[in-house]
Amino acid sequence: MSVNRPDDKTLRICLAGDWMLGSDIPQAGVITGEIGAGPRIERVTFCTDSLGGWDTGLLTFLVKVLNYCSGDGIVADRNGLPGGVQRLLTLASAPPGMKGARREPARISVLEWFGGAALGFWRGLLEMTEFIGEAAVAFVRFITGRARFRRSDLFVTIQQCGAQALPIVSLISVLVGLILAFIGAIQLRLFGAQIYVASLVGIGMVRALAAIMTGIIMSGRTGASFAAQLGTMQVNEEIDALKTFGISPMEFLVLPRMIALFLMMPLLSLYADLMGVLGGFVIGVTMLDLNFTAYYNKTAESVSINDFLVGIFSAAVFGVLVALSGCMRGMQCGRSASAVGKATTSAVVTGIVSIVVAMAVITVICHVLNI
Repeated sequence: MSVNRPDDKTLRICLAGDWMLGSDIPQAGVITGEIGAGPRIERVTFCTDSLGGWDTGLLTFLVKVLNYCSGDGIVADRNGLPGGVQRLLTLASAPPGMKGARREPARISVLEWFGGAALGFWRGLLEMTEFIGEAAVAFVRFITGRARFRRSDLFVTIQQCGAQALPIVSLISVLVGLILAFIGAIQLRLFGAQIYVASLVGIGMVRALAAIMTGIIMSGRTGASFAAQLGTMQVNEEIDALKTFGISPMEFLVLPRMIALFLMMPLLSLYADLMGVLGGFVIGVTMLDLNFTAYYNKTAESVSINDFLVGIFSAAVFGVLVALSGCMRGMQCGRSASAVGKATTSAVVTGIVSIVVAMAVITVICHVLNI
């Protein structure tokens, strides 16, 4: 590198050789010292006719020189630099908040917001109806023996939805039974009616709570898993590949998951009934001094076959709803990693809301039919 003065107010910097990181690159302080010495410099130019290879080492040197010139009011003429260096320097010197670099969020009116929300709800309703219709067609094809899917996938999904879900179902059901019995024991003990804790826990778990809690657990565990699996397949274009080969994704992917949850949810609900009653029995024995025989007899006397059938029916309905929610959100997933997370979250929310609404409808129907 050499520095000369074509005139009193101009400093010319000639760059020669290779300017690479790790080599002996001159320091920017040499230039700043030359600018400060002698007459006042008003303009700095560059000469790169003999410049060889360069990398960020040259850019770092030039940025320091240009920043010094800008701060001292000196004009730096970059025309003598290579085109690539000039473009990189322009990018490096661009302010982070450049006007127009970030789109400002558009302000919308309240009426426009409600209109957009209504249109979004209507589109979602249409998509949900279409998906449920396609699932119904796939189920009819399964009944008639024409559905195309791998039986091994069905058995694997049954194992994932059934046996592998027992630990979390056991824990939650026992705790719900404990809580329900504890709350009832506090009040019933005031009237000397401790024995009715068995009726409270038995009817509550068998008729509603076991099915609801199992459905919510499976929505957060299995429904989210379905959405993540199908969403990832959507991102990787595996679902598009199935369509290209003439294989229906509804039959190959959705149908086994829907059948698996439809079969496993009643069994899990039965298991949750047992664990919930066991949790209530623990409270009855430890807090209320009830013996096993009295608690068992009161539970058997209170719980009817109608309560049992309502719980089993509710669990089967919840299984279908959880499977449809998870698979629908997975099939509607976008083409990015963030879309998979959104689909998973939406699947859980949709599944839980569907369970609550379905339970309300079933309760009203049972009341009307006096079940």
